[in-house]
Order: sequence, then structure tokens, then C-alpha cells
Amino acid sequence: MTDVTAWTDAPAVRRVQRRTLIALSLAQVVGSIGVGASLSVGVLLAEEVTASPTWAGVARTASTVGAALAALPLAMLAVRAGRRTALATGWALASLGALALVGAGTWLNVPLLVLGMLLFGVGSAVGLQSRFAGTDVERPEHRSRALALVVWAGTVGSVLGPNLGRPGELLSERLGTPHLVGAFVIAAVALVAALAVVLVGLRPDPMHVAAANGVRPAAGARGWRGVPEGVREMLAVERSRHALVALVLAHAAMVLLMTMTPVHMHDHGWTVTFVGLVISGHVLGMYAFSPLVGMLADRFGRAVSIALGGVILLASAAVAILASGSTVGISVSLFLLGVGWSCVLIPAAAEVSDGAPDGVRTLVQGASDTVMNVVAAVAAGLSGPLMAWAGFGHLAWLVGAMAFGVLWAARALHRAGEVRAEEG
Repeated sequence: MTDVTAWTDAPAVRRVQRRTLIALSLAQVVGSIGVGASLSVGVLLAEEVTASPTWAGVARTASTVGAALAALPLAMLAVRAGRRTALATGWALASLGALALVGAGTWLNVPLLVLGMLLFGVGSAVGLQSRFAGTDVERPEHRSRALALVVWAGTVGSVLGPNLGRPGELLSERLGTPHLVGAFVIAAVALVAALAVVLVGLRPDPMHVAAANGVRPAAGARGWRGVPEGVREMLAVERSRHALVALVLAHAAMVLLMTMTPVHMHDHGWTVTFVGLVISGHVLGMYAFSPLVGMLADRFGRAVSIALGGVILLASAAVAILASGSTVGISVSLFLLGVGWSCVLIPAAAEVSDGAPDGVRTLVQGASDTVMNVVAAVAAGLSGPLMAWAGFGHLAWLVGAMAFGVLWAARALHRAGEVRAEEG
């Protein structure tokens, strides 16, 4: 593995890192406004177009599937052409998805809804890759903090995004379209703004700077033939395996419960405005504490942060089970769900990435995001039928089971670290 201590301390590289973090942060702010619309308005649009809560969950799954399908291609595009090209491509596809959803809501077209959700999901994949782009030229000991900063930058946009329901309704009145369509017109504008920020701000490209200093992702340059090597490298390191388990379980738990929350609230007569506020609270929990999580992971160890996340996910499940019919209960549960997700995602992603050699690190990042989103897509797809069959509270029981899995992974990660320390 390349010694990165010397070149990452160079003044020119530090300037590139500062510029990179600023550009990524601005893109995350505006891009997350657009992506955030799918968290509340998206599932309601899906229910309206499909006329079925069950099929709404299935249609909403297309967004997570889109993120899963885009993760590895975006990683390989980053290897070949740089982060700037990969991220700009992703934001462009997501903006096309928003326009497709405008058409789906206008004409009540299910195929267009699914296509729009698939492309819209690429925006989530871009947001995930952006957090890794923030670490390309960062000092190794500060990578968790840099990753957390990019995640945190999406707080404002992610909180505003789920609240596009009411502004979207007002815009729809002016445009003469169905009431949920306007939110995705606003989302399309926000996603195009993110595209512009990336094109202008990521100069020089951080991955090109890293390559100029000897960090060359050679395995990824072989295209799809390099993917098996990336996956093998990810699974070969014990700590990376445990971190990946925690990452996958926490993300699946979050998607499982969050996907059907707007439908559950809508069925209880709560307005789209209130649904947006609850989802905003959830997203606030996901992103607002990211810098603190990064510092916690750097200071006390990644296993500690992951364990804390597991405990918080358990608390979220308990509140949802006991108070699924209460506005306060749902609000608290969704907020805790977001905080627990954050406490796991940041250190686990950093651990998976750091465990890979320089030559395959970008592919490992893409592979881990793909695995995470594939499992989450399954969870999202099952959420609608499960809620229709057993009720919202039973979804929370599954979240609790996944939280215990996160705690097991954190303990295994800690033990693996002790063994490595003794061997060193």
C-alpha cells in the first residue's frame, strides 16, 4: 500500500483537498434537496400512480435498485475518467429521473414511474460516492472526519427535500399539474444545480491528484474484469468483512422502516406537510451529527461508534413497536433511526475503504455500496407486502433483529482489532 503520509501533507495537496471538500459539500446541499423529495413525496406519488400501498413499496424499491445498479459503474467511471466525470454523470441521470417522475405523476404512467425511480436512485449513489471522493487526498488519520463532513453537508438539503410537498403543491397549482408533480420539478432544478457545482468545482480532480502521487487504481482500469479482484480484496480483510456486515444491516434497517412510514402516516390521515416534517426529522438524525460521529470514530475507534449505532437502532425499533400509532412516537423513532444509521455508516464505510489496497480501493468502495443497496432494495421491496400483511409495528421488530446483528459485527470488529494489535 502506498505511503500517503508525505504527499498528502504537501501544501498544494492540502489546497486541493480544501477545494474538493467545498465543492462536494455544496453539491451535496443542493443535490440532497432533490434526492430528499423521494423520501416523502416519492412514495406518496408511487401510491397515487399505482393505486396500491403494496405496489407503492415495490415501485419505491426501484430507487434503491437504481442506487445499487449505479454504484459500481460510477466507481469504474471514476477510475477511468476521475471523480468529476463520475459524479457529474450521476447527477445528470438523477435529474432525468426527476423529469420522468414529473411525467409519471402527470399521466399516471407506471412504467415511467419505475424508470424515474431507477434514475432518481442514481442520485443516492452519487451522494454515497461523494463521501469517498472527500477522502481521495486526505491524510489517513483524518479520513473518517473528511467522510463525515461530506455526509454532514447534505443536512440542509436533506431536511428541506422531504418538505417539498407543500411548495410542490403550490407550484403544481400554477402549472396546472397533479398536486405531487411540482415537488419533482423543484427536485430537477436542484439536481441540475448539483451537476453544475461538480463540473465547476472539482478542478483539479482529486483522483487525478492522487494518481499523480502514485495512488493508481490499476485494477479498476480493467473495467468489469477488475470487479472480482475488488470484491475479493474487500472480503479478504477480517475487519472489512465485519464492517461490511454492519454497514449492510444498518442501511437495510433504515430503508425497511423509513420506506413505509409515509404510507403508514398517510393511512392514519396525517397530511403531506406533516409527513414531510417527520421525514425531515429522520434525515436530520441521519446527517446532522456526522462530524461528531467522525470525531468519535477517530478518537475512540470505529467499533465503538458502530456499537453505539446498534444501540440507537434498537431504541428506534422499541419506540416504533410501542408507539406506532402516535405522531410523537413515529417522530422519535424515525429520528433515532437516522442517528443510529449515521453512527454505523460513517465508521463502517471508512473501515471497508481503508482495508483495501490503493489499486482496488475505488472498486471496493463501489462494491460495498452495491452490496449495501442490493440488500436495502430487497428490504424496501418487502416492506410494503409485510406492512399490508402484519402491520407497521412488525417492520420495527425486524429492525430490532438487524440492530442485534450490528452489535455482533461491532464486537467482532473490536476483537479483530485486538488481535491485529497483539500481532503487531
